[in-house]
Amino acid sequence: MKKPTVLYVRLPPVQRLVEIKAVAEQLHFKTSTLLLHGGKVVEAIAWFNKHIASYRQLVGSTKNSFLHWDWLSRQFLVFAELLETSTVAIPSTLPSHFGTSENPLTEWEVQPAYYYQLAASYLREKRYCLDSSLSMTDSASANTLGKNPESVLPSVFVGQSARLLEQGDTIEVLPLSDAEYINYAITEAQRFQDSYEIIALFKKAYESFNSLKAPRLASHCSTRMAKEYFIAEDFNNAKLHFDGVSSLYRQEGWVTLLWESLGYLRECSRRFGSVKDFIEYSLEMASLPIFSAGEVETPNSKREYGPAGLPTLSRRESVQNEVFGLLRGENILPLTDGGCSLIITEEQPVRVDVDVISPLRMALLACVAFHDQSVKPGSPTMMTLSLLSQLPCPVEVDRLEIEFNQPKCNFIIVNAVKDLSTAQLDMDSQDVRVENAPSLILPTNKWLRLTYEVKSGQSGKLECLSITAKIGKSFMICCQAESPASMEELPFWKFEDQVETFPTKDPGLTYSGLKVIQVEEPEPQVDLILGASSPALVGETFVVPLTIKSNGHEVYSGELKINLVDARGGGLLMSPREAEPFSSGNHHVELLSISGTGVEDESQTQFDNIRKIQQSFGVVSVPVLRVGDSWSCKLEIKWHRPKSVMLYASLGYSPNSTEAASQRVNIHRSLQIEGKIPISISHCFMMPFRREPLLLSKVKSLPGIEQKVSLALNETSVLIVTAQNCSEVPLRVISLSIRSDGDEDSRACSVQHVGGIPADNAPLVPGEEFKGIFSVTSKVDSPNLEVGSVCLVWKRDLKLGDFEDSGVVTEQKLPSVIVEQPPLIVSFDCPPHAILGVPFLFHIRIHNQTNLLQEIKYSLGDCQSFVFSGPHDNAGFVLPKSEYIMSYKIVPLCSGLQQLPQVSITSVRYSAALNPSAAAATIFVYPSEPEFIVGAKKQETILV
Repeated sequence: MKKPTVLYVRLPPVQRLVEIKAVAEQLHFKTSTLLLHGGKVVEAIAWFNKHIASYRQLVGSTKNSFLHWDWLSRQFLVFAELLETSTVAIPSTLPSHFGTSENPLTEWEVQPAYYYQLAASYLREKRYCLDSSLSMTDSASANTLGKNPESVLPSVFVGQSARLLEQGDTIEVLPLSDAEYINYAITEAQRFQDSYEIIALFKKAYESFNSLKAPRLASHCSTRMAKEYFIAEDFNNAKLHFDGVSSLYRQEGWVTLLWESLGYLRECSRRFGSVKDFIEYSLEMASLPIFSAGEVETPNSKREYGPAGLPTLSRRESVQNEVFGLLRGENILPLTDGGCSLIITEEQPVRVDVDVISPLRMALLACVAFHDQSVKPGSPTMMTLSLLSQLPCPVEVDRLEIEFNQPKCNFIIVNAVKDLSTAQLDMDSQDVRVENAPSLILPTNKWLRLTYEVKSGQSGKLECLSITAKIGKSFMICCQAESPASMEELPFWKFEDQVETFPTKDPGLTYSGLKVIQVEEPEPQVDLILGASSPALVGETFVVPLTIKSNGHEVYSGELKINLVDARGGGLLMSPREAEPFSSGNHHVELLSISGTGVEDESQTQFDNIRKIQQSFGVVSVPVLRVGDSWSCKLEIKWHRPKSVMLYASLGYSPNSTEAASQRVNIHRSLQIEGKIPISISHCFMMPFRREPLLLSKVKSLPGIEQKVSLALNETSVLIVTAQNCSEVPLRVISLSIRSDGDEDSRACSVQHVGGIPADNAPLVPGEEFKGIFSVTSKVDSPNLEVGSVCLVWKRDLKLGDFEDSGVVTEQKLPSVIVEQPPLIVSFDCPPHAILGVPFLFHIRIHNQTNLLQEIKYSLGDCQSFVFSGPHDNAGFVLPKSEYIMSYKIVPLCSGLQQLPQVSITSVRYSAALNPSAAAATIFVYPSEPEFIVGAKKQETILV
């Protein structure tokens, strides 16, 4: 076969322009690739902008302009792909002088998403011009070449096309005319679905802008996607995207863009046959603040604003008339290209709900203001209902239904102009109050104020919940009631230049009026009496008498609630540090029980099973009380720790047996009770009288550090326990003892009571102390010996009503002690008393309990009250397990309580000195020989 003959002729104008652009595209692609591979992003973007600027205006004639937009879209698509696949990292932040002074660049021009969305936009323009070309092309000329598109092939030169002609064995390539080439290009363009390519490009840009935190650019791409879905008749995806962008436009106040999106959503709902959505979108469109009236509808307006058309006041009015015609029962016929017929019937009514964040607040805004803040039950109060509409035309409402949280207060306002006999029959059957209004017409941007009387017989909060406006027989719009004092402005209308109006005639009521009023409780005619004689003491069961007395009301369905709350705030009666499960020790104050009077009859026993007691809360039923009857109980509360508590007692009852379920009367009483510590316990250990052991733990102790008490092994020490009354009431001590914590402690330490508790209970007035004396003998050498716990049993000296606690146990653990073997023990022997001028012997015994020889030094100081014979200073040795005795003869020189000469004994081995205490070195000196008489009955020794 012979090769085809190629004829080189000058191309016609259209193909010549196509060739120039194709060559420029190839050169631009190579240059941009080289720059990006070299890391020169700014130079590549500048080169691309220069390339586009050079050819942007070469559109051509209207018939073949789609070729230009297709080429321009391809330039942006190719450059976006080059940027996306480039290995050069795009910086997150760009300097302020990005680009050049002649060609400044923005931060978005380095993002591939920027070029993807422009490629999609120019592809949309190409499709629009192609549709125009199809409408202008003659059908005969279009079919001339369109039947054999395969006969056209690219030429050997870039950007050129030729027609292949076969005549026998001869193949000839012929040039194309511009008309033939345009018809061929149109035929080829019709083979491709541009909508899906446009959606894919916008989707890539949308996802990229979202990742870059650019919601406005992302919403622009989402809008373009939604329009393409709408053109492709994919109304589900179109509605999904339009709903998303509409939310952003509402938040940021883009009125014109919202108008356009709502127009598309309105048409989508028409295609789906969704009457409710169609009404909601139509009412929102009609209530947008658009006042333009001078512009004229053009074909470009339809293309720019979509099905919504030009945003003008007349268009708003037509939208409102169309939707209200539907509400009156008129059919909205489907469009010629498909859709469902929209109609509202009584069998399928439509209800639209409007809350404080709904965009339909512009269509209908309802607020309620009570003229009073509180009202007596059964007394009337005035309420002003205000309605506002921003729809361009007045709206006539057939009736208004006002709903409260107390259903008995609900009422309906009917339009006296309308014939609502059927509705009134329904309302009469429901026992709802009906009010007539001369007219229920809502003008544009002007409040419709209606004032009516409301009467509530039930105490508590009375709140207006909603106002439902019924228009026609099958449509109602339910608005959440708002308070004028807390009502927010309409977002789209607050910046419009219009006259400010108030919901109520009284401006003061506008700023203070609320949709809630407090209905006071009826005056109770029952007394609730709380009594407590004194502060509560920790550990005891404190009783609070409570009496309910009926003076004028009978008590039915009575319920008594008891609540204990921290008086200093916080509400908790439990320590926040306690993390373990509940026990009585975790709670500072505990409600034990609510005990009755003990006198029960048939009317009372039926309520005894309704009883619930918790740690700080209690509920108990109250029997039926006739006028003049009374009922009493006792609250038993126990304080585990000192705390001030507020006791709240609430009685709720019904004064009438027939209204027991609705009308309740409540009585509240409170009483502050101080919980205090009754007794503080302290203790001290004393060495045996005139017997001083040498304890090495005391010698080695460091000053400034709190040390444990040290006791001598097998020596009897004296433990003195002191109990002081810290409360404001007299107390009686029943018993005081030391309890061992275990069997091992009892064997290691012997504790015996010596004295301090008389035969009868010891009374303690506030501030008085009581002392118990115990002997403690340690039998085991231990560095940490547990002596036991002080157990004190006490009670109040006064009775609380007819209740008296048998005894309260207060325990306090004694700290552990050190028990050690003393190497030396020093004891003093002298008579119990002395006589002035009569000498007596004073012996100092030093007992060595070790197996070592102990060297000691001792001294006896001079004293003005005594004279003695013997050495003042001396030293000696004490054999192991033996005693060393020093004897002095002392003559008293003064009578009375006198201090013996000061004795000091030092152990050389341990470098420790023993000095007797002041009590051990004290003796009483009589001026003469005393006479004693011993009682015969009580064995008492009496000094005459």
